[in-house]
Amino acid sequence: MPASAAKGFTLIELIIGITVFSIIMMVIIGLIGPQSRLSVEPIWQVRASELAQSLMSEINARAFDDSLANSNSGKRCNESASCTPSGSLGPDPGEDRVRFDDVDDYHGLNESGATILSAQGLPVLYNGESLYSGFSVAVQVYYDDNEDGVNDDVGGSGTVIGNVKRIVITVTTPGGEAITFSSYRWNV
Repeated sequence: MPASAAKGFTLIELIIGITVFSIIMMVIIGLIGPQSRLSVEPIWQVRASELAQSLMSEINARAFDDSLANSNSGKRCNESASCTPSGSLGPDPGEDRVRFDDVDDYHGLNESGATILSAQGLPVLYNGESLYSGFSVAVQVYYDDNEDGVNDDVGGSGTVIGNVKRIVITVTTPGGEAITFSSYRWNV
């Protein structure tokens, strides 16, 4: 059979074809890869918002201060009993999340992934896995009577007592984006 009648590709043509195909695929993957990450971020943001809203509702359902949580006097703290000083904000000795009874018990709460619990102290699961895998949540509570977003205990004396507490919840998504939510609670 004459050489001019043979059909097919030479080895060099195959290698060039594979190289060109590989370069084209690298460009396509380079364009699609970052887009896939961007498409999941809104889902993480919605989940972070749901988590923060749930936790904020749980916190706001509690009494303003420990002296009110354990009293039926009908008076506000600072009227009948002193409110908790800023240096003592946080859970009372022996309290865990299920037993939190006032707003400042949540100060310093840090949970992540499978340790993120519901108000009943149970893991939040979906199909047997943690719904908030890769997420973390941190809560900060402090006095902010002038409602400027700044902790009134600027010098860290631990003696500040006020009538307005600011609740700040920071949820960090699996992508590392920290989203902050805040609310005020008044001594009423």
